[in-house]
Amino acid sequence: MKHKSSREFFAYWNAKRGDARAPDRSEFEPSAVRELLADIFVLSYDNEAGYPFRVAGTRTSALLGCDLKDRSFSALFTGGSRSDIEEIISAVAEETLPAIAGLTATTETGERAHLELLLLPFTARVHVPASLTGLLAPFEDNATKLSDLVLTSWRYLHPPERFVPRALRKLAIARGLMVYEGLR
Repeated sequence: MKHKSSREFFAYWNAKRGDARAPDRSEFEPSAVRELLADIFVLSYDNEAGYPFRVAGTRTSALLGCDLKDRSFSALFTGGSRSDIEEIISAVAEETLPAIAGLTATTETGERAHLELLLLPFTARVHVPASLTGLLAPFEDNATKLSDLVLTSWRYLHPPERFVPRALRKLAIARGLMVYEGLR
């Protein structure tokens, strides 16, 4: 993580999760990350709606030039980056796997701005819509009204030994006879 805000928010999230894969959303105390709130957002894990914003900090809304509530997060990204960010969000929410990404965007004057995106999962709860949190931090102080976000790099933050793919978790709970379809 290159941005100080990303490191601070990840440290807070990491402390809240303890030994769990992710903290519960109710464990987050906004006053504990007061200086970061302008850059923090919460997304609804709803692929069909493009992962809409539930809440967005004031600086994030100002960077993107509008009130973000209920607006699609993935729609902010251009062509190929859109499918990549949707895959990353799915991994964060479904695999409980934090991710960090580098982004570029176009300013209203046509210049390039560089940002860091941190995506952090919450523990899934029964009968509660799934969500995840994140932080969008620009490296340039003069970045305003950004558009056409492009994903330039990303990585997941847990070491491989903590990562258990969905397919393996399903096999771990399978009992009895299992039939696998194969080639003739």
